[in-house]
Amino acid sequence: MKYTNLFATMATSLATSSGYECAPPETKQLYRLLKRQQVSPDSCLLKFALPPAGRTYLGWEANIPTCISVCYSGTDEKGTPKVLAKSYSPISHPATSETFDLLVKEYNLRPGGGVGAYLCGLQEGDDIKAKVKSQRIMHGSPEVARRWKHVGLVAGGTGIAPLFQIVKILLDDPEDATKIHVLSINRHETDILLKDELDQLTKDYPDRLSVTYALTGASQPKNGYECGPCDVEMVSKALPPPSPEGDTMIFVCGRDGFVSTWGGAVCRAPPQPDGSKGPKIQGPLLGVLKEAGYDASQVFKY
Repeated sequence: MKYTNLFATMATSLATSSGYECAPPETKQLYRLLKRQQVSPDSCLLKFALPPAGRTYLGWEANIPTCISVCYSGTDEKGTPKVLAKSYSPISHPATSETFDLLVKEYNLRPGGGVGAYLCGLQEGDDIKAKVKSQRIMHGSPEVARRWKHVGLVAGGTGIAPLFQIVKILLDDPEDATKIHVLSINRHETDILLKDELDQLTKDYPDRLSVTYALTGASQPKNGYECGPCDVEMVSKALPPPSPEGDTMIFVCGRDGFVSTWGGAVCRAPPQPDGSKGPKIQGPLLGVLKEAGYDASQVFKY
């Protein structure tokens, strides 16, 4: 079946009364890989097409951060066949028309995992099945533009991907004057993702964006990189200070251990009546950011 005919069939069968000509964002549907680019030894930049006829951009609103859940037929930890799902935030602006970009790290295939390896193994022209997740509510609102005077973004490895989308939203709004402070933490220099893009943005917006790179695998600072442990001293160098006026927000994103070190673990509410997992909740603020003097209202664990 041709590409356009395939999506036309999906649009007809999944149409709802919401006004979308094709399936709405929250519906599982197919997205086609248009371009695959290897950007590091174990990471790929993937450009996908939106289903034609009905949606201009990926989510519901053009200035709200987006996140998709990608489905993959793998196995659980016991080796039993199971449909797995993993969330990815595009690095493209939510208002990007007709396409979106994912930055994906290729972890080794394993029982209970392997979505990253599956995505990085796709060839141009392949389809994935995914749905757009509900808007993330960050201290009462899904919006990030024009809310704070200073935004700090603490990224561990591929955690830079969803935070990069926030950077783009803030910088692309001509009415937004937010000062953005990025702290990108990686083990080695070769692990740094989106460095060229961030460096270019600091040149384009020198009064609004600053970026600090820290290498945990280095013993001494070199070539402009910070090194050493994730501690209060690093916070003071790279991030805006806590603000009693409530006009500073720090976002933290990375693997579970990274987030826990910086802000304490993300928790889950009690299970749902149907037995499914409870929704994720922020949990108490702990770790480096608490030691640095921030309170829970000034931190969001992304």
